[in-house]
Amino acid sequence: MPTANHFTSIEQMEADTARLRETACEVCAETYEDRVKAQTPHCKFGEDGICCKNCSMGPCRITAKAPRGICGADAHAIAARNYVRSIAAGTSSHSDHAREILHVLKSTKPEGPYVVRDEQKLIGLATEWGVATVNRDIYDIAHDVADVGLLEFGKPDGIQLFTNRATQERQDLWKSEGIQPRAIDREVVTAMHMTHMGNSADAEALIRQGLRMSLANGWGGSMIGTEITDILFGTPTVHTTEGNLGVLEHDMVNIVVHGHDPAFSEMVVTAAEDRELQEYARSKGAKGVNIVGLCCTANEVAMRHGVRMAGNFLQQENVILTGACEMMCVDIQCIFPALPALAQCFHTKFVTSSPIARIPGAIHVEFHPDTAFEQAKTLVRDAIDNYQNRDQSKLFIPETKQVATVGYPTEQIIKHLDNITNSHVDELGSYRPAIDAIKAGVLRGAVAIVGCNNPRVRPDYSHFEIMKELLANDVLVVASGCSAQMATKAGLLNKDAKYICGAGLRRVCELLDIPPILHMGACVDISRMLLLATGIAKDWGVGMTEIPVVGCAPEWMSEKAVSIANYVVSSGLDVYLGIEPQVKGSTQMMELITEGTKKITGAGFIINQDPHQLVKNMLDGIEAKRALLGI
Repeated sequence: MPTANHFTSIEQMEADTARLRETACEVCAETYEDRVKAQTPHCKFGEDGICCKNCSMGPCRITAKAPRGICGADAHAIAARNYVRSIAAGTSSHSDHAREILHVLKSTKPEGPYVVRDEQKLIGLATEWGVATVNRDIYDIAHDVADVGLLEFGKPDGIQLFTNRATQERQDLWKSEGIQPRAIDREVVTAMHMTHMGNSADAEALIRQGLRMSLANGWGGSMIGTEITDILFGTPTVHTTEGNLGVLEHDMVNIVVHGHDPAFSEMVVTAAEDRELQEYARSKGAKGVNIVGLCCTANEVAMRHGVRMAGNFLQQENVILTGACEMMCVDIQCIFPALPALAQCFHTKFVTSSPIARIPGAIHVEFHPDTAFEQAKTLVRDAIDNYQNRDQSKLFIPETKQVATVGYPTEQIIKHLDNITNSHVDELGSYRPAIDAIKAGVLRGAVAIVGCNNPRVRPDYSHFEIMKELLANDVLVVASGCSAQMATKAGLLNKDAKYICGAGLRRVCELLDIPPILHMGACVDISRMLLLATGIAKDWGVGMTEIPVVGCAPEWMSEKAVSIANYVVSSGLDVYLGIEPQVKGSTQMMELITEGTKKITGAGFIINQDPHQLVKNMLDGIEAKRALLGI
């Protein structure tokens, strides 16, 4: 039976980072830890959300001496405007990601390089969206689906099509509260207009627009991005892979894909598998080409190809510091602008691929759908040529790595549940077995853990502690993004992690042959979690606020996370945060995001930086829901 020694501790991860920092010092390179020290203490006005620079009369900051800005906006108006602008940026990032994926779908053709890999899902989505499918070429259908999806961004009338997937009570609530999401771009533009100087100063009105805009992300952009990505590259299936820095190889050409856009990384992964290029690598003295992933791109390629994951957000500098990275190819989001300068201290080639993420000092190779595969092959060849430039004196690859089982979209979860349900046809394709386990107390409930790691707290520590305690209390965990990679690094995505679970969850893991933490994908794939929770509520016959399922973001960092948290709350699930949103300079805003949204959507934020207390809060919330259900 595995013990704690079979898992990787936070202390071991920190020791690996400390050793790599020694290399950074030797080559006079800075890392995020250096920049954290240089930025400390943080601006108190920024932390509290009460600094406004939305016009040139300021910037203005709220103090006891100056309780209003020059225009008269108070702390509540300023904090609300800043908060809503964060939601706008987060919604824009996930939705623009989806828009690009739709354009890739529009470019598909039988000869590639991009093709339709999940025809069944395409036909299902086409039917859902009213696109004709009978006696039609699959690529004609794909192009029409792309056109319908692109209209979701700028259509003049109507609401997001995917909101029809929500429970009826959610749809009715969104309509009655006036927060049904319209065209994605319209919601973002409306938010930016509302927060322009001289417009909305009412915090509740701004919060309502924030909720509406976030729904355009969760039930619009993010869900579109996930669905179309599955159609293009295949709906994920279960893979066994490995994670942490030990996946880098001493005797292979190491290429790292980093970011969030699978259209780019898919081509690089495919090119690296080319037999001719593998032979070319051997001719240069390497045993082959080793592709590994970072951040959400890692999640994408791991759950479709079994590609190994080097780490999450704060691991990106460490990969270069090993001295073993021939090339890092990045696409969009969560990429440190510091990476090109760090790469120059080593032999690493740092390549950007998107006009959305141009970084000074990088080699820029803008990817285009029609030439993507040939461009990827050129990059792989360049990385192979760079292998001979390694400086062995700078080489240090930590041995730490763990086995992980990944790839559990809703389709895979249903498949596993179908394997144990009874033979009645009406039970197949149902979440009923999971619901029965919750009703019987075998499972207490479920928690979706998402989000980044963050140097404002001890990185990864909260994720680790929260996950272990929830598992011990028979709470099933689903994870995405950097939190899923934290679980990978620690060994918690290993099926043997069932031995640290409570007796009930352990039985479920054994019966279903699953790890106790289910890897659901990248941060854009939190939309899968919405559909999972919605499916449970529908099969149970209750509302979303009633099911013993909650969200948790212990170390969230980005504006995307603000949008995500709001669409989860808008969907009726409480969200437990370990980092305070930057609104605490306004008592009204703090009340609105914790208690005020409960009056609108039935859910809100619970905030506590102590991970152990946050677990207690979650367990108390889950038990309260169970009590209301009479279980």
